[in-house]
Amino acid sequence: MKEIKELNLPEDLHYTKDHEWVRIKGDIAIVGISDYAQDQLGDIVYVEMPEVGDEFGQGEEFGTLESVKAVSEIYLPLAGEIVEVNEALADAPELVNKDPYENWIVRIRPSDLLELDALLTIDEYLDLLNG
Repeated sequence: MKEIKELNLPEDLHYTKDHEWVRIKGDIAIVGISDYAQDQLGDIVYVEMPEVGDEFGQGEEFGTLESVKAVSEIYLPLAGEIVEVNEALADAPELVNKDPYENWIVRIRPSDLLELDALLTIDEYLDLLNG
């Protein structure tokens, strides 16, 4: 496992206490898991994703990641409607381990961007990881 200082944690993202990240691009939010989360899970072998058109509230479970170690729920950082799922992960879930930021899980149309205020900045996320 990586040391905290070895993790790739982009500064332009918002993070959750459950180790998801979100990046806003126009009116779409891109969601994935952090480098810390993929490192802790180990080799990811399956990603369960929602259907396009599904709607979730902030913090609701929208899928699961199955690794050789465990099954872990993934939660939506912002309320919204699923507009795209990363189909590449169906055949190659290990892509999340290779680059968890390039290999996002879902894209959503957020209901309320003010919910970003409840998420963590890079500094707050690092504080959480350093415990």
